[in-house]
This record gives sequence, structure tokens and C-alpha cells, in this order.
Amino acid sequence: MTRISTTLTGKSLPDKIAYHTVRTIVTVFCRTWCRMQISGRENFPVDEPFILAPTHRSIIDTPVSSGVYTKRMRFMGADKWWSNRQFGKLLTALGGFPVSRGTADREALRRCIAVIEGGEPLVLFPEGERKSGPTVQPLFEGAAYIAMKTGAPIVPVGIGGSERVMPKGAKFIRPRKLYVIVGKPMRVANTVGSKELRVAARQLTSELHSELQRLFDLAQTRAGESVSTREKGL
Repeated sequence: MTRISTTLTGKSLPDKIAYHTVRTIVTVFCRTWCRMQISGRENFPVDEPFILAPTHRSIIDTPVSSGVYTKRMRFMGADKWWSNRQFGKLLTALGGFPVSRGTADREALRRCIAVIEGGEPLVLFPEGERKSGPTVQPLFEGAAYIAMKTGAPIVPVGIGGSERVMPKGAKFIRPRKLYVIVGKPMRVANTVGSKELRVAARQLTSELHSELQRLFDLAQTRAGESVSTREKGL
């Protein structure tokens, strides 16, 4: 398991400039090359940190997620991307931090809570690694757990068309349409006792799954995606 310091890094002025520069370039590219449209931005909480919870069908979902919100956000990433020290430093400067994929990484959860308590929004893909197809897969309970520990709202996001834009294994970004829908924040009280936490987290995760499926279906439709086109190939 990757060892992660709970001390927040990547908050210096050069890091913030790097983040916003890359974010601007990526957003402009997606708007022009992929005709990306974003709806629901009015749903973002004002003056409080939150957990952004997008669907995940492509590696491009991470930079796309950065384009939906004007302020800097922090991203969890698979620890393999930090195997190269220099590239890892760049990812950290851009707001990323590593997590051991497929494990209950307690250090990563503590780091996520530290991000929220530090006043910064957190991006967390609740499906975990990239999935494929029109069905939102079973979610990890990390987003619900962090929300209940911190009181931060969860903002669900459906990203439509990204699997056609850059499917798993693709080397190039295809000029297909992207449509992103930001849902209304799901608010929870952080007063749940430790005994009830697991049950409450499971219930909240179930509600998040239903909302993500709804947003994903709508985003896919607006991106021009359908089951028939997917069956014929990306």
C-alpha cells in the first residue's frame, strides 16, 4: 500500500497556477474538439467544500471533471501514476494524491477528510477504476463515509460520451461529443454515531448510485450515445 502523508501538499502559488493553466487548456480543448457541454453548474454549493462524485468510463473523465468547477479541486488517483517520481510531482502539483486501488486505504480516507477540512473540494470516482457500458457499477462507500465524517455534501455528476471519446486502451482522443450534468448536492448530517455509520453509509451510497444512474442516462442521451451505437462498437 502506498504510504501517504496526511499533510496537504500541492497548495503553493506555483501549484495553483499550474492547476488552473492545465485546467483552462483541457477545458478549451474539450469544448472545441469534443463539443463538451456542461449543465447544472448552479447546483454547486457556495463557499463550502464538497465531494464531486462523477461516473467513470474513460481516463479523460479526470480532466473533464476539473472543467466543471472554476476553483481548484483535489483528485484521488491510482498509485501506479506516482511510480515515476517526476510525473508524480507533477500530479501532486495539479492537486492529485495516490490511493492503492481496490483496497480500503485508510490513509487515503484520512487524506480525503483532511482535504475537506482544509476547505478544498474533493473529486472521488465512487465506481473506483474505469468501467464500461451504460450501467453504473456498484459503488465504493468512501464518498458516503467522508461525507458523514465531515458534513460535506456530495455532488453527483454524469459524464456522457467519454467512453467513445477515449475508450480504455485508446491512444488518441476522438472528436466525439461530451455532455456533463452536475446534479443537486446530496447533504448529510455528520452526527451519525459510529455504530450507525456503516448502515447509514450503505444507504447513502445506494441513493448516490440511483442518482448517478439517472444523470448518466441523461448525459449519455444528450451526448448522442445509445445502446445500439455502443453495441456496434465505439
